[in-house]
Amino acid sequence: MSRRVVFSEFGDFSRLRVETDEEIHAGPGRVRVRVAYAGLNPVDLKILAGGQFMRPGLPSGNGNDFSGIVDETGEGVEGFSVGDPVLGGRRFFAQADHVVVDPDSLTPVPAGLGLDVAGGLSIAATTAIAAIRAIAPTAADTVFVGGAAGGVGVLAAQIARATGARVIGSAGPANHDFLRAIGIEPVEYGEGLWERLRLLAPDGIDSALATRDLDEVKGLIELGVPAGRIDSIATGKAAADLGARTDGSAAARPDDLAHVAAAIAGGAIVAPIDSVFSLDDVSSAYRRLADGHLRGKILLRTAAAADASDLLDL
Repeated sequence: MSRRVVFSEFGDFSRLRVETDEEIHAGPGRVRVRVAYAGLNPVDLKILAGGQFMRPGLPSGNGNDFSGIVDETGEGVEGFSVGDPVLGGRRFFAQADHVVVDPDSLTPVPAGLGLDVAGGLSIAATTAIAAIRAIAPTAADTVFVGGAAGGVGVLAAQIARATGARVIGSAGPANHDFLRAIGIEPVEYGEGLWERLRLLAPDGIDSALATRDLDEVKGLIELGVPAGRIDSIATGKAAADLGARTDGSAAARPDDLAHVAAAIAGGAIVAPIDSVFSLDDVSSAYRRLADGHLRGKILLRTAAAADASDLLDL
C-alpha cells in the first residue's frame, strides 16, 4: 500500500487529506521513485483554492517537488538504476510515498546534497535562476530581491550576488542577520519600504525580482527601476501589462536544476530548510506556508526518509 496527499474540493489547506491506495508501478519507459521528501510551494495554495491558474480535475493529488530513491525502472529506461538518489518535479503527484515519472524529469542528486534540501528544489531553483537570467545583473548593478529569505528569493539573491552585483533583499527582522551572513543587504519589508530603499541605494536600483504582489512591481517602477529589468513571479499578465518580465520555472533551461543543485552541494549557495512535517501532518505544513515569514523551504517527510542509510542501500 502507498499513501498520497489528495483533495476532493477546492478551498484552503483543511481540504487536504492523506489516503492509502494500491502501490503504483513503473511501466515501460518510466521510473518509480520512493519519495523521501516533498517540498511545498506557494503556488500549491493557489491551485488548492480553485482559481483559474492550473485548475486540476477532482479528486486531485497535490504538490510538485520531491526527492527520493529510484526503486523500479520500466523496460527501456536508460540512465537511471534502482538505488539512485534523485530529485525532480511531478505536478499533482509529488506528495506521496511513491511517484512514477518520465526519466527526463529526474535529476541525479549530487554528492554533498542531502535528500531533504533536494526535496524542495525543483520549482524554487528553476524559478530563481530563470528570473535572475531575465533581469541580467552585472557587477555594476544594484539588484533588489523581494522576499529574499523565502524559498525562491534566497536562491535568487545568491545567484544574483554571484554575478558581482550588490544585492538588497527584503525580509522580516528575524532574517536580517541570516541574509547578511550570505552577502545580501537586508531591508525590512512593509510600510516605508520604498523610503528605506532610497536611503540604501541613493543612486538607484538597476534590476529587481518581485516575489510578492502587483503593488511591489508598481513600487519598483515608481522607484525608477526600468520595467523591462523587473521580473515578477507572482502576478503574471498584470505585471507584463506594466512592461515587466514574468520569467519563472517555465523559462528555465534543461540543465538549470542540476546547475543549482551542484552549486548547493559544493557550498556556493545556501538553501535553508524552514521546517519539516510528516506526510500525515500535511495541513499543518500548509498552515505554516500560509503564515509566511519563512526562511527557505517547508518539506513533507515520508516514512522512507526516517532512515537515510536504508534508502541509500536499496
